[in-house]
Amino acid sequence: MRKIASAVRPRLAPLVTAAKPQVARVRRAVGPQLVRVTRVTGPRLATLVRPSRPRSRNLRTWQYTAGAATAGLALAAGVVTAAGPWDANGQRTAERDRATALERTGGADHGSGAGSVTADGEPAPAPSAGSVLTGLGAATNTVKSAPAGKSVGASGAAVTALLRPLLAAKALGSTRTAVVVDVASGARLYGSGADTALTPASTTKIATAVAALSALGPDHRITTRAALESGTREVVLIGGGDPTLTARADAGGWASLRTLATETAASLTARGIRQITLSYDTTLYTGPDLHPIGVNDNLARVSPLMADEGRTNDTTEGPVVRVSDPAADAARKFAGFLTDAGIKTSAPGTSKASGRAETLATVSSPPLSSVVERMLTNSDNDIAEALARQTALATGRPAGFAGGAAAIEAQLTKLGLPMTGAAFHDGSGLNRDDRLTANLLTALLVKAADPDRPGLRAVLTGLPVAGFTGTLTTRYADGAAGVVRAKTGTLTGVNTLAGTLVDKDGRLLAFAFLTANTTNPAAAQRALDQTATALTGL
Repeated sequence: MRKIASAVRPRLAPLVTAAKPQVARVRRAVGPQLVRVTRVTGPRLATLVRPSRPRSRNLRTWQYTAGAATAGLALAAGVVTAAGPWDANGQRTAERDRATALERTGGADHGSGAGSVTADGEPAPAPSAGSVLTGLGAATNTVKSAPAGKSVGASGAAVTALLRPLLAAKALGSTRTAVVVDVASGARLYGSGADTALTPASTTKIATAVAALSALGPDHRITTRAALESGTREVVLIGGGDPTLTARADAGGWASLRTLATETAASLTARGIRQITLSYDTTLYTGPDLHPIGVNDNLARVSPLMADEGRTNDTTEGPVVRVSDPAADAARKFAGFLTDAGIKTSAPGTSKASGRAETLATVSSPPLSSVVERMLTNSDNDIAEALARQTALATGRPAGFAGGAAAIEAQLTKLGLPMTGAAFHDGSGLNRDDRLTANLLTALLVKAADPDRPGLRAVLTGLPVAGFTGTLTTRYADGAAGVVRAKTGTLTGVNTLAGTLVDKDGRLLAFAFLTANTTNPAAAQRALDQTATALTGL
């Protein structure tokens, strides 16, 4: 790895300049002192370590190497891969699958000599994520724990001395709880109010993800179906609960409503049918479709049939005004696509498909592992509520807010997780009556890192990467960019953060910080980010 670092170092500056703004920001914060990339969690994992000179305790002057810029986001995301199998026994690993799916070439010149430019004089393609990940070594499945001669007790004392003053910050409100765990050993290194249940906000999605993956498996797909009622010309669009269904011309790898319409039209034409009555079926879900928070830009009415989460513009994440009836909106768009394909339809109305209805066409979501990653990275409330209902259906419960919450709690209990004080009322964490403990949140992360449970790995790979992705894109500009991966949580008076990081000795740590009665969300976020960043310097 030192040889690789030496070869890359002279060309690092132009690479970073060509990279995305987040990477450039990391490079500027790093400065010229950072000169080495080393392995800290085994031959498959490169991470960021301090420079050789003594490390300053000033959080704004801590320096990090630019290894993440060299290997790209795939390397930064690789922190958690040591927590479980890397294609061991043919089992899926989210990083490898995602790298393969997104494999592309391009970027700055990474070499020298004749092979470093193309025939037209342009820079040769940069290595893609798959190649970088392969170069890190794919055969080792180790997580580095406490180094030799460093006892858990001593390490725990160091964590306590570090965190106590940081967690005492006034910005963190009147109540704050925290737990830090060594993922490899499971040893708790710090705990304050560990079993005190507080409103978790969107960190609830970690629990939803673990429950859904354990109940359904990482390869499960959610299907939307078009069916022809026997002996009629009634076509029923049957909602299966896929929150990724999209009506966009470019589906971007998600389930396409346009494709479903095209294939449905082809099936009808083959049967000699060119005019139909169109209905849509939303009976898969039960109970109210409106979240207790009411009409809100953060969540559409929860329906088993919706396109683009009922968004009224071209956004794919974040708050936006939603359509009043997502199912009807999706059905109208489906009707338009059928018309474009030569099938004349009636105005769509509600119905329930019979058991005799013959399937004309289907489209399915990506694997559940990818859906979970999208949910966690973007803190997607629509996906979270859909996955809570899918968990309910998989465990024989009604697919509503209550059934989904009960299913999540039951799955986590079945996994042997510490449920004291936990209370679920939804899958997204928008309900202020939800309660989780720092102990449970860290236990969820440790469970997701269990080498015997590779199906849960997407819980870790989906966590936003500090300074790079999702809800942490604009955070950690002067801190542990690329080293911290965490799920954020924000409600009025509530700020939470839970995730993983790698300390300077190469240990993978899980942490959870929950606060209550904060008054300045931005200040609370900065205080939480400072606390997580401090842990990377242990």
